[in-house]
Amino acid sequence: MTERKPLYILNGPNLNRLGRREPEIYGHHTLADVELWCREAAGEWPVIFRQTNSEEKLIEDVHEAIDEGAGILINPAAFTFTSLALLDALKMFKGPIIEFHISNVHRRESIYHKSLVSMTATAVMAGLGAAGYPHAVRALKLLVEEGKR
Repeated sequence: MTERKPLYILNGPNLNRLGRREPEIYGHHTLADVELWCREAAGEWPVIFRQTNSEEKLIEDVHEAIDEGAGILINPAAFTFTSLALLDALKMFKGPIIEFHISNVHRRESIYHKSLVSMTATAVMAGLGAAGYPHAVRALKLLVEEGKR
């Protein structure tokens, strides 16, 4: 069997505070829980799992995925709504991209309704809570296997 390129699961600012940050919105599960669930959902598929509070580092992670990855699952957090640089980096990726949000951003304040990342994402998942990550990983695997962009 040919070695598979990894799935990149990238998380933006403040997601390292999961379980402690606004649990009424984001729940009580930690980023460590999310990583475990993602790796289990990926099965034999290799996973690169990262979180950063830095826009620069997140863009560098996308650049790495451009060169090395099969698909990207990204929760850009606040950068979803503010970062043209992140959008430009994601536009260079040739594989599928799933934009993921723990909360349903469309039920929140209007500032959260305009995603720049959605302009290039293959799919968007929102509102399933942290437990939605493994569903997104399984969906990403299917998109990669089907050769979707």
